[in-house]
Amino acid sequence: MKTPDDILVECSVKRRVCPQPQQWNKLWELLPDRRRQGEGWEPPLPLILAAWHHTSDAEKRERLRVHLRWAAAHGALDKVANFISSLKPEDWHTER
Repeated sequence: MKTPDDILVECSVKRRVCPQPQQWNKLWELLPDRRRQGEGWEPPLPLILAAWHHTSDAEKRERLRVHLRWAAAHGALDKVANFISSLKPEDWHTER
């Protein structure tokens, strides 16, 4: 059985960092038990929209790790992994 870190390693192939914003939002929507918490969300939102241009690749990769761990903890890792494996090369943000 794959772990979130195994999937993150697969996500890093060919200098990939995270899905492009539209795809990343779809991934986030697959996460079960999302909920508002104060002024934010649990798990935190993907680093898209204004955050996209103000965060580093390392921060984006770490946020993706948070999402993968959330998926694992909430029984959705296989569904998220299948979504990730369906992404095309152009659906990925790569290291600058």
